[in-house]
Amino acid sequence: MKLTLIGVNHKTAPLDLREQLAVAEHELVDALARLKSIASVEEAFMVSTCNRVELIVHSTDSALNAVETISAACGKNAEALAQHLYIHRNEAAVRHLFRVASSLDSMVVGEPQILGQIKEAYAIARHAGTVRTELEALLTRAFAVAKRVRTETQVGGSAVNVASVAMDLARKIFGTLQGRTVMLVGAGKMSELAARHVMAHGAEKLYIANRTLERAQRLAAEQGGEAVAFEAVMAMAERVDIIITSTGSPTPIFRASDGEALMKRRKQRPLFFIDIAVPRDVDPKMNDLGSVFVYDMDDLQRVASENASGRKKEADRAEEIITEEVEKFASRVAVRKMAPMIMSLQEHLETIRQAELDKVRGKLGKLSPEQEMAVEALSRGIINKVMHTPVTELKSAARDKAAETTTIIEVMRRMFHLTGNLRNEEITEVVGDEKEQPAAAEKAGN
Repeated sequence: MKLTLIGVNHKTAPLDLREQLAVAEHELVDALARLKSIASVEEAFMVSTCNRVELIVHSTDSALNAVETISAACGKNAEALAQHLYIHRNEAAVRHLFRVASSLDSMVVGEPQILGQIKEAYAIARHAGTVRTELEALLTRAFAVAKRVRTETQVGGSAVNVASVAMDLARKIFGTLQGRTVMLVGAGKMSELAARHVMAHGAEKLYIANRTLERAQRLAAEQGGEAVAFEAVMAMAERVDIIITSTGSPTPIFRASDGEALMKRRKQRPLFFIDIAVPRDVDPKMNDLGSVFVYDMDDLQRVASENASGRKKEADRAEEIITEEVEKFASRVAVRKMAPMIMSLQEHLETIRQAELDKVRGKLGKLSPEQEMAVEALSRGIINKVMHTPVTELKSAARDKAAETTTIIEVMRRMFHLTGNLRNEEITEVVGDEKEQPAAAEKAGN
């Protein structure tokens, strides 16, 4: 494996830094193309959500520069974010991806949305042709691991997500949503989840605005709300108590200058924003206005942290599953790396078998078809028995990452004069792999 995973998430960087690297879904294909344009990158995958921007590459360069790589992907200079980036290589990258897909690295542990987001990003990368053999095997395994975690543990048992945490925050603010009027700005999946929670908690009225009115109308019909034209958002903001916003806008929809005029029209009646968009839909300066209260993803993270302790036992069990699955995956990769050498050994022995048969055929005279089959079976059987022990030892050493793996490979290469042997760097990959490093330290080392 020559896997490198580079990213920034809600644990390593505040929201104002994360949104600098955010990549909209419709921009992913261009981001992947920029990654593939790096000479050493053979395959590439990228996911960008409200809580993380991560990329995984399969590369011929075992020391890929983290800052330069993520800068290329995002089309932005990430130099200032170097200390907030993390980089994982090989098995550490596999472990991280498995944890993310299984929602163990999420702001709300157990939320199911991240797996769907990774699958969507995977579909885009496959269509773009940047996910092939190596990353295909890795990502499909990550999906299987996530399914196993969800099946064998209760880590996602209470079906929590960012939208439910937003509702928890709203209830803390108001005590209850009964009698309250709520407007959702954006009609995507996160807004759909928020709409369900809003109505389940007794909101009196739900308005839904979206740039595509038909989408807002469809969601409003499903949830018992009322669709609003996007152009009427500011006018509707005069009437509601809570605005939950989750759009893909690259710039704020609610600006501080709009807020001043809005609050005059509301006669300073309190207005609460829950902004679950990255980049943010609500200018943080809105918080400076009297009677305006803005809560963003970082605020939701603090609420989620308060509720995390009860899920620890199930999360610990899930971590055990992840460890087991990482070892299995690494073993499969290591054994697969041995394939060229095993094939070379097979070809070498087959050449010897054929040469010896050619020598003896002249002495045996004409053989019947049955006799020919018997000679073939006998000689192949001998070759298979000769092959059995070295192949078994190779596979065992690869699985166990035994210290003597390099010696075994070298001895076998010399004994049989093999040409399809592993290169030194491939042997290193089979025997062991690099541990995770801070991106800033890695950059300094380059």
